[in-house]
Amino acid sequence: MNTEKVINELNKLTDEYLVVGVSAGPDSMALLDMLASSCKKKLVCAHINHNVRKISDEEEAYLKAYCQKANIIFESMKITEYKENNFENEARTKRYTFYEKILDKYHSHILLLAHHGIDLIETVLMKIIRGSNLEGYAGIKVYSKVKNYTIVRPLLYMTKEEILKYDEDKHIKYYLDDSNNDPKYTRNRIRKNIVPELLKEDKDIHLKFLNYSNTLQNYYNYIEDVTIKKIKENYQNNQIDISLFNNEHPFIKENIVFYILSNIYKDKANIIKNKHIDDIIKLALNKKPNMLIELPQNIVAKKAYNSICFEKASEKTKPYKEELKDINKIANIIIKKVKDTNIDDNSVCRLNSKNIKLPLYIRNRKNGDYIETLGLNGKKKIKDIFIEKKLPLHLRDNYPLLVDSDDNILWIPNIKKSKYNVKNNELYDIILTSYEESEETNEKEKC
Repeated sequence: MNTEKVINELNKLTDEYLVVGVSAGPDSMALLDMLASSCKKKLVCAHINHNVRKISDEEEAYLKAYCQKANIIFESMKITEYKENNFENEARTKRYTFYEKILDKYHSHILLLAHHGIDLIETVLMKIIRGSNLEGYAGIKVYSKVKNYTIVRPLLYMTKEEILKYDEDKHIKYYLDDSNNDPKYTRNRIRKNIVPELLKEDKDIHLKFLNYSNTLQNYYNYIEDVTIKKIKENYQNNQIDISLFNNEHPFIKENIVFYILSNIYKDKANIIKNKHIDDIIKLALNKKPNMLIELPQNIVAKKAYNSICFEKASEKTKPYKEELKDINKIANIIIKKVKDTNIDDNSVCRLNSKNIKLPLYIRNRKNGDYIETLGLNGKKKIKDIFIEKKLPLHLRDNYPLLVDSDDNILWIPNIKKSKYNVKNNELYDIILTSYEESEETNEKEKC
């Protein structure tokens, strides 16, 4: 297979239109010309004006005129503002959002991009430097299935030098981006300092990298099939089952975690590093029952006994206190006043108003909180009760406590009764029940 064969294969597709991402640089202009010369499909040139260089508008105008002359459909988008600190990530997200919009508009399932063989070398080396998984180390591919479309990169069989010669021979005008020479970017340093040395060893080194990439991709496809099966066993409802996870082969564990993080970060998966994967595997092995580690972009991995969940980091818990109503919802705990119930476990609280000071309140935990427990002489710290009951760390600070106007803790819903609770054969005039919100949903489904 080579560039010409990849382009010829496009003629066999049922799609009437093919979308080509074109920047007006030497690579994409060469690809657009090759397609216009050899491909029998209708071409849609998709151009993004990143609006960060003075020449951006000129590039767009040139490309529009070029497409009109070559009878190529021209679609463009101008980015007017950038909101994120990471320009490359935001620009990439906006770029692919635009591509997908154009693909949908023309009912196309093929997006052609102008990455070449040297881009592949740079990408593989960057992945090795930053860390990745097996698929990441394979770099960019000739064919990549994404969502409901396929990215095709015919130029991966060519070097930059060959592309520039093609442009010269065909008298194709193109624009150069000065940022491609800025040494602050890792890719540019690799391009300037490492790639020339590799090319000295073998002028076709990019084809060796392409073969390396294809080999890794084949291995990855097999590993992915195994990993997906393992994920179904180890990861459900946003939680890793630690007891199962820790018994897996180290390589499978790495792939499970990478798969989970890739799903969480989606288009920003390139920010996942080996350290993040290693930290989560170490978290699962740690003997401490409750721990938390921070991940990029305000995501945290929380260990609670036998599970690890992933969520947005919460702000520091604020104290709350509200008067008891007929129905109260705090976090996912529902507390209700009822007239009667036959249940007598920790989900029910019976009180005699003569023994307590009204009104009653619900508040969250404070440092030093304790409860005078039913059936025991003395006090017990709320913190110790939560630990004994293996209440996950991230739930403890917001867990509701029932108190009277003197701030005596009367009840920890679903967990522990105080000495103020009375038995169902004694005098009482207040009955409260509690349950997790999900339990109520399940009861409704049974009815």
